[in-house]
Formats: sequence, structure tokens, C-alpha cells
Amino acid sequence: MHYTAIYPCKPALYIQQGEQHQGNVDWDRYEAVALSDTVTGLAAKEATEVRACWSSEYFYVRFVCQDSHIVSEYQHRDDPLYEQDVVELFIDETGTGTEYIELEVSPNNVIFDALIRNDGGKSITSSDIHWDLTGLQTSVEHDGKGNLIYEIRIPAANFKNAPQAGRSWDVNFYRIDEDTEGNREYQAWSPTGEVNYHIPSRFGKLEFVDVI
Repeated sequence: MHYTAIYPCKPALYIQQGEQHQGNVDWDRYEAVALSDTVTGLAAKEATEVRACWSSEYFYVRFVCQDSHIVSEYQHRDDPLYEQDVVELFIDETGTGTEYIELEVSPNNVIFDALIRNDGGKSITSSDIHWDLTGLQTSVEHDGKGNLIYEIRIPAANFKNAPQAGRSWDVNFYRIDEDTEGNREYQAWSPTGEVNYHIPSRFGKLEFVDVI
């Protein structure tokens, strides 16, 4: 598979000392990638940047989203968050393109997580929304500058191919953003070429490395 998007995922370093899982990640140390329109590949109307890092205990992701108009009414886990504003993370840890994790977080910090099975092309064959990530931690904060900051911590125990230097996952980072006119923009790290995020062949590659 040819990857047009590759992210070197570095080890987590923390601002606070002590137990790793209690520290705040020093996000300034990590490369930020910008999401773009998933159809055209052009710059997004409202910018989104994503950073990721890892430890032996957690996989961490941070979205920073310009958001001048928030549309978010869902209140319950596994509600159809993708019908309103949301950030999304897809993880195919085996790289087969036929089974992957879909995780979504709304501006109100409501979670949707599901285990997706795909025909390997562009179609979902099943979506198990009763499946949950164990020990998932998320937060959403306003930074006072018109941005929403989403932070995600997924315990490594959820993965068969857990984060470790030399390993890699197929992943994509997404965002759906609705404007005041009701128009929806579909953003992606590795654009899919159409309004369909479930195209595993267009996922990018996240490579776990052991150097900062």
C-alpha cells in the first residue's frame, strides 16, 4: 500500500512528574498535521490540527479545532455524533482494511466508539456500537481564542498490536464541521476523495518511533 500521509509518532513526554498516566503531555514537542477537505484536499475553512504520541500505557491524540459555530446536541454514548460537529479517529492496527476502530468525540465530550468491519473497499459490512474501548479518557476544552481542544487517551491494553517502537498502524484523523448556513465540511488528514471516511485504502500510516 502506498501511503501519502505518514506520521512519526514519538514517545510521550510530560509536563508533570510522577506516574506517567497522571502527567499532562507536553504537546509542543510533537509535530502538528493539518486536516484538509476530504474531497478536494484543499485547506479547511476552519483549521484543524492533530498531534499524537505514545507510551507503554497509552496512545494519545490531541485535536485543536477553530470553531466559530458549534452544532452539538447529542448527550449519550454511541449516539450518531457524525450527524453533527465531531472529531474522529480511525485505527486499523493490523493494516488489513477489513476491521478497525472508529472513535468520535463531540464538542460536549460525548463519545461514539465502534468496531467496524469493512469489505476492504468503500463499504461497511457491520458496525458494533456495543463494543467499547476500555478505560478511554477524553476531554474537550475552550482555549479562549476560538478553539476547541480535544484530548484522547486510549489505554494500550485495548490493542493487540499495542504501541511499541518499530510498529505501525493504518489510521486517519477526521472532523465534521457545520457552519451557520447548515453546510457541512468534511475534513481529513489523508483525504479520501469523496464524502466517505470508510475507505481504508486511503488511510495514512502512523509509525511508532522511539526518539523525540
